[in-house]
Amino acid sequence: MSRIAVAGATGTVGTKIAARLTAAGHTVVPVSRSAGVDLHTGAGLKEALAGADAVIDAANAFPSDPAADVVEVVAGATRLLLDTARELGVGRFLLVSICNIENPVFDTNPYYVAKREQERAVAASGLRGTVVKTTQWHEFATNPAAVAFGDSGVSVGDWLIQPVAADAVADAVAELVVADDAPEIVELSGPETIRLPELTARLLAARGDDRPVRTVPATIPALSEGAQLAPASARIVGPSIEEWLRAQAE
Repeated sequence: MSRIAVAGATGTVGTKIAARLTAAGHTVVPVSRSAGVDLHTGAGLKEALAGADAVIDAANAFPSDPAADVVEVVAGATRLLLDTARELGVGRFLLVSICNIENPVFDTNPYYVAKREQERAVAASGLRGTVVKTTQWHEFATNPAAVAFGDSGVSVGDWLIQPVAADAVADAVAELVVADDAPEIVELSGPETIRLPELTARLLAARGDDRPVRTVPATIPALSEGAQLAPASARIVGPSIEEWLRAQAE
């Protein structure tokens, strides 16, 4: 069994990744502020990665200062993870990223640019790295990046997406991080396309929330045209949207 450090172990997919690795008998070391590790300053990082066989970066290390450079801070956290892993002799690194972020329509989106920089850093690190790129998760149906909740209604950006369940992403990551023959890039997507406002409305209905959903323009018009649909090379994995919604209701 392996000792695996998971950055972002308390996040949406990180929690699921950690649970699967633990269930498989691996030792999971959470890398998060709640565990005493700061990915911006490096405090506690060497201690967390000491003795690790692999590192998974599923973190969203956003700056606390709204005036800070998102690209530098988010990508800098991954570079710090990589540098520390290399210094300590950790040879395996896996990054969770997003499909299609190399598309020029996202050149003005700081977060997507930061994800590009993360991917470049992994490729240049000299470590045995894998980047798992996914389409938006089903869980994006409530993400504040595109969904605004109010007392009397919910506004949702008009994104055309092909969502994949965070559970399916966690399954793949848990398998790939310990695989001897994992490729450098793996792309994952769900089987169906849907507009985000519809997905949000169906999720709210499944939860018994009767607030109306209002569609608003996407901040990047290309998102309405499917700029983040699955690339042809993506591995298609379930569950379906209906199966996922049924699980949320239960």
